[in-house]
Amino acid sequence: MSNEPPQHSSDPGQQGPEDRTPQDPPAAEHTPGPGHPADAHTPDPAPTDTDGAPGEADGTPEKRKRPRRTGWRRAVPTWRMALGATAVLALLLAGGFLIGYQLVDIPAANAAATAQSNVYLYEDGDVIARDGEINREKIPLSRIPRDIQHAVLAAEDRDFYSEDAIDVKATLRAGWNTVTGKGRQGGSTITQQYVKNYYLGQEQTLVRKAKEFFISIKLDREQSKDEILEGYLNTSYFGRNAYGIQAASHAYYGKDVDELGIGEGAYLASLLNSPSNYDVVVHPENRKAVLARWNYVLDGMVKEKWLSSSDREAMSFPVPGEAKPATALSGQRGYIVQAVEEYLAANKIIDTETLATGGYRITTTLQKGKQDALVAAVEENVLARTDDEREADRNVRAGGASVDPANGHVVALYGGVDYTRQYVNNATRRDYQVGSTFKPFVLAAALDNGSTTQDGRVITPNTRYDGTNERTVQSKAGSTGYSPANEDDVDYGHITVREATDKSVNAVYAQMAQDVGPEQVRSTAVALGIPTDTPDLTASPSIALGPATASVVDMASAYATLADHGRQRPHTLVVKISKDGTDLDLPARDARQAISRKAADTTTSVLLSVVKGGTGTAAQAAGRPAAGKTGTAEEDRAAWFAGYTPGLATVIAVMGQDPETGIQKSLYGALGLARMNGGGAPAQTWGAYTRAALRGSEVQGFELDAEEGPEEDDPDASGSPDPSRAPEDTGDTEEAEGGDTSPPGGSPADRRTAKPATKPTARTTAGGTANPKPTAPPTKNTPAAPAPGPRQETAGPTPATGSHG
Repeated sequence: MSNEPPQHSSDPGQQGPEDRTPQDPPAAEHTPGPGHPADAHTPDPAPTDTDGAPGEADGTPEKRKRPRRTGWRRAVPTWRMALGATAVLALLLAGGFLIGYQLVDIPAANAAATAQSNVYLYEDGDVIARDGEINREKIPLSRIPRDIQHAVLAAEDRDFYSEDAIDVKATLRAGWNTVTGKGRQGGSTITQQYVKNYYLGQEQTLVRKAKEFFISIKLDREQSKDEILEGYLNTSYFGRNAYGIQAASHAYYGKDVDELGIGEGAYLASLLNSPSNYDVVVHPENRKAVLARWNYVLDGMVKEKWLSSSDREAMSFPVPGEAKPATALSGQRGYIVQAVEEYLAANKIIDTETLATGGYRITTTLQKGKQDALVAAVEENVLARTDDEREADRNVRAGGASVDPANGHVVALYGGVDYTRQYVNNATRRDYQVGSTFKPFVLAAALDNGSTTQDGRVITPNTRYDGTNERTVQSKAGSTGYSPANEDDVDYGHITVREATDKSVNAVYAQMAQDVGPEQVRSTAVALGIPTDTPDLTASPSIALGPATASVVDMASAYATLADHGRQRPHTLVVKISKDGTDLDLPARDARQAISRKAADTTTSVLLSVVKGGTGTAAQAAGRPAAGKTGTAEEDRAAWFAGYTPGLATVIAVMGQDPETGIQKSLYGALGLARMNGGGAPAQTWGAYTRAALRGSEVQGFELDAEEGPEEDDPDASGSPDPSRAPEDTGDTEEAEGGDTSPPGGSPADRRTAKPATKPTARTTAGGTANPKPTAPPTKNTPAAPAPGPRQETAGPTPATGSHG
């Protein structure tokens, strides 16, 4: 056996071309002879040419070894692996489709036609109400006008007659969103929606979606498009407990479907997208969104050439009539059911369509004793004082809500005189100005942020402001152009923040909102519990006067935050919901410190004065230590009292609304009073309810960590020069006369003023004082743009430029 290296072999059979150096054959081609056993076990080194590349010099074909994959490359599949996996996946999908198509049959109709009632319970388990009676009248497609059919197609599936049963992309997207926890997403064809409504259910699971997929394909083969559309129109939910287009036609317009106009049919088609939110009678605040959807449907009909442009242009929105609910929901029961349904949907616990299938057991936060007490208080202090002979009394509406500050539970709710007579829930509606009940949020914002006046004084209950009527609000840049009037055009001169709160002085609070920064005021109100989407919650100096239209429940929740020393908890109406013994998940409601305890408690100390000697003295009827604030909307369209004891926060509102048109009305003359104010019927109702609701419980006082701030001299009383006045006016120091004034129509407590003998000269700088104590410039004050002029609206309230306590 040779010991020479292979590259020196002279085997002629392995020589290459003449110009190349002969090389040994590759180890793979070397065949050891019988006399060389060692060659059979010991592979020779690979031949190399002059560059070190194996098998190239001699021209023999060389099969390269694939380099080993190392590091991260080992995790990347090769193209062969990817191709193989794709082929396997395609086979699996095809096999799965064939198996699923064979195994899934079209089932019998689901139980929606015989759905159970939902049961609503008080916190202690007593039954409040039962609902869920299915309102449906099936009719053939031939009875449904073609225009109405087209309206539904324009809203839900414009390609229904030309498309397949399945929208594959939308189905895969919906399935992926379910798996990844992104929630519901629409996109199903009418065929899929019909299968879901009639054969399956509303559960968002992969199993249900898989069944929907195969049943839709089979149904599309076995039934005509007309049959599927007929079934869809007879099973879809339109709100107001109406299943099917015929029931919806009666629920919203009081007539058969074949009598509907195109505009009315387009509105019913719009409801399919969101039956609860798009009922403009129940939710007038959603009118803009409803009109957008209605226009979308009609424009779609024009686009598909189902409606002429001229007919489209001639249409106006057909406002539906008020609902006529079942008598089982009479009294407060219907309002409670409605409020609970809205709460469940808004918090994404269960949507209205799924809830309407029935069978749910819902335990609310309401306490029967407190609920009965609230109803009795409203009847005694509001309804009993109305007179059928008095025209203004036909417009009287009332709403109330009570919240436990310790846990955010809504323990009592008053929605109106009777759900079968007044369908709109006055406790949850968001279309009436809250008036001066918003002012405590301005004070809380000032205290929590350490805000200062324009001349650098820290805002405290003892800080003095100029309360001159129609005084122009000043920013650091100068005049804002906004000059709110005080109630009854009273001039107050220089008064403390505490006095301005007692008397609900608009001039003071508008300037304070500017000093704090309107955006900061808005943020504080939201932190306390006012929803961010509250209409007219606009960051301008006028925010202090309450043009925002928060609901009674919203306000009770925010005041409960003040009662609990600034700790905020989202309010709730439900403690448990279950079906067939299985509980549904409820959202977490963790408490958080919305504002500092000192800011909250100092605000409470000021509101205690309102009840002790300000506009809210009628609330003393509660027989408990109480803090609160009155409020009256522009033109007396609504009057409010919002207040709390240490353990109970309650808001009462009396509203004016025309029973025929639904337009907001002034309450002048209502209940036999020339004027309606928060210190009257609302505060009296609050006192009566709170006394009854807390009867038998221990009387608790407020444990406050409050800071009053240093006392400031009154330039109007002391004769000291006012730095806010021009030099030639500094000698004008007449003292204000004492005594109270009581303008006609208002109680002394609500109308108490201290009017100067001579109207003070309007100041050019906010918060003037005889001895100003400049401090470091404020860091959190944000000057706001000038307040806008009065809004022009066809219906609803005007800005609170003259709102009062």
